[in-house]
Amino acid sequence: AVTVGAGGAGGVQGTGAGEIGTNGGNSVFSTITSTGGGGGGGYSQQGQGSNGGSGGGAGSTSITNAFGTGTSGQGFNGGNRGERGVNYGTAGGGGAGGAGSTAPDVFLGGGAAGGSGVSSSITGSSVARGGGGGGGAHNTVTGGSATAGGGPGGNPGQDGSSGAVNTGGGGGGGGGGAGLMGGNGGSGIVIIR
Repeated sequence: AVTVGAGGAGGVQGTGAGEIGTNGGNSVFSTITSTGGGGGGGYSQQGQGSNGGSGGGAGSTSITNAFGTGTSGQGFNGGNRGERGVNYGTAGGGGAGGAGSTAPDVFLGGGAAGGSGVSSSITGSSVARGGGGGGGAHNTVTGGSATAGGGPGGNPGQDGSSGAVNTGGGGGGGGGGAGLMGGNGGSGIVIIR
């Protein structure tokens, strides 16, 4: 049996626990399991990113060390919150090739970049996958960038972008504002050669 993990759903600001993104599903072939990525943290006290294959980035939060942790040999930690926390841009999600960036320590600042992915030529040409999603901007500047299938974070007043299908890329965080949504994670992929 082969299982291709579904991407996790992005959270919605202003919904309490529903602000936290859900973890992605595992992709499995035989004895090999690629763990789904951790969901990103939400606003205020819902700011803790979740653990996963790669960790979710910290939300706009007053919690210290609010990043989600990655799984050794699979992915890296999400980015941490800014030193002053609430009303700041959010952190980037961890990627397969590097950790998410820490949220900028600038009031009403932009989002942080998602972690890098990993390139593979198993399909015959080089494709980068597994990039972390970018953090959302709070009320100014721009959302965080993303590569390798990750979705960039939302600009002010905009939802985050979803990760690309079959890349395992993370979804970007939503820009500041009630009801805005984080992007969904990209589904996984299993390649047999």
